[in-house]
Amino acid sequence: MLVVIRGAGDIATGIALRLYRAGMQVVMCDLAQPTSIRRTVCFSEAIRLGETTIEGVRGVLCRDAEVARLAAQSACVAVMADPKASCVSELHPDVLVDAILAKRNLGTTRCMAPVVIGVGPGFTAQVDVDAAVETMRGHYLGRVYYTGSPLPNTAIPGLIGGYAGERVLRAPADGTFAPCVKIGDEVKAGTVCGTVAGQPMVATIDGVVRGLLQEGVPVTRGMKSGDVDPRCHPEYITMASDKALAVGGGVLEAILSLTGCLGVHEAPAMGGVIAEAGDAMVGGYA
Repeated sequence: MLVVIRGAGDIATGIALRLYRAGMQVVMCDLAQPTSIRRTVCFSEAIRLGETTIEGVRGVLCRDAEVARLAAQSACVAVMADPKASCVSELHPDVLVDAILAKRNLGTTRCMAPVVIGVGPGFTAQVDVDAAVETMRGHYLGRVYYTGSPLPNTAIPGLIGGYAGERVLRAPADGTFAPCVKIGDEVKAGTVCGTVAGQPMVATIDGVVRGLLQEGVPVTRGMKSGDVDPRCHPEYITMASDKALAVGGGVLEAILSLTGCLGVHEAPAMGGVIAEAGDAMVGGYA
């Protein structure tokens, strides 16, 4: 089964790892100059470096659709600089997954593949995609909606180690990003982690730098440019996050359900608003 994923950031990479390990062939499409933050766990780094390895899975940059097809058939994750996923017209994938996480649909339609899945807010199952997967941390993370939409974007980062917005590093001005630390470095509140147009981007909490833009990326004031993890486990920077893998599990469920390749169960009609937990539990089990 061939799957094309729009996006190759950390959530898209968690999805790719789940699907690759389940035996699927994966092609990922991203910007020619990716803006991924958690670069040590993003297959988008293959666009910059030519190849990268995430949790033992090799991702390689491919110049065109045919090379990508061959790479995906050769036990690699194929990565292309193709933000509009133009390769779809040549590859004819079985599944298309939109994991750009733009909080809105940037052009994905149900006619792009036999099964089309949207990740995060901005998609409505049975309208512009066949299924959508929840990305908000909390009780519904990773759930699949076969009708309706994921929860709307709150613009508030999820809690990690007791911190939410405080752990995010944002560009202090418009300009070109210049890092002052590396992913994996331990920093203290007040540490200058980067500069833009001569203005400092300062950490507000102690922790390990979990994500950081590469040097030379154009940014706008307030743009997410880094992430400090207060849990202080440097080994986490080489592993896909719990969130990425949970979302990946939801995408895997949706693919198996909608393709029917493992069974004939009818997909449950789960809308964007979850029913009350106490309603009509079969056999009394909660």
